[in-house]
Amino acid sequence: MDCRREELLIAAIARLLEGCRNVAVGMLSPIPGTAAMLARARDPRVRVLGILSGNSFTNGGVELFDLAAQGRLDAFFLGGGQIDGRGNLNLVGTGDYPRSEVRWPGSFGSAFLYALVPRVILFREEHSRRVLVPQVDFISAPGPAAEDSRRRGGPHALLTDLALFTFDRERRRFCLESVHPGHGLDEVIASTGFDFDRLETVPETPTPDAETLALIRGPVAREIARTYPRFAAKLFPDAVAAS
Repeated sequence: MDCRREELLIAAIARLLEGCRNVAVGMLSPIPGTAAMLARARDPRVRVLGILSGNSFTNGGVELFDLAAQGRLDAFFLGGGQIDGRGNLNLVGTGDYPRSEVRWPGSFGSAFLYALVPRVILFREEHSRRVLVPQVDFISAPGPAAEDSRRRGGPHALLTDLALFTFDRERRRFCLESVHPGHGLDEVIASTGFDFDRLETVPETPTPDAETLALIRGPVAREIARTYPRFAAKLFPDAVAAS
């Protein structure tokens, strides 16, 4: 079966969520949200905060931070206008703060969640040297802290439209895990502003099998349509029309 780019990313994120029970999805995150619903379709014990369908939470923002502080939130998603090779995130803007040349929405609770959630998946579809930089202009949420820190959170992986990286917390560096079909290592290197580790032969990101695609395009598509109707209608028109 042919696989769309979005479905490849959804399946990749769902694999990163294996073993999680409480997963939170931020606003305007249709691909991570669909991946979380795929994880729940495979394991009904998974609870997803931030999705309308089957959401047992009633006061999202408060419960999100409470769960993180209590150590009960397993996974969360973060992005950034800039991400550097040490896992630092910039959601404020480019240039010298406070006179930033370009301003973004801001940090909100990213630093808090980054420090406490053990499996933070960094997700940014654009893979370019504008986004993946040697050093962020402003640290909204810092990467791993000093070795004597009690911080349990931090970057777990970075997924883009070109590749998947995992993060080595001891070395505080990204390692290229796989390159997506249709792309190559040279393209990833040329599009990345920071150095990263890699194997001599980098594997290709696995495409979802027929069973996974059937889940994504069927029950998962119908459920995610409640939260992201335009996204679902564009990507899964048949499933939305049949619901």
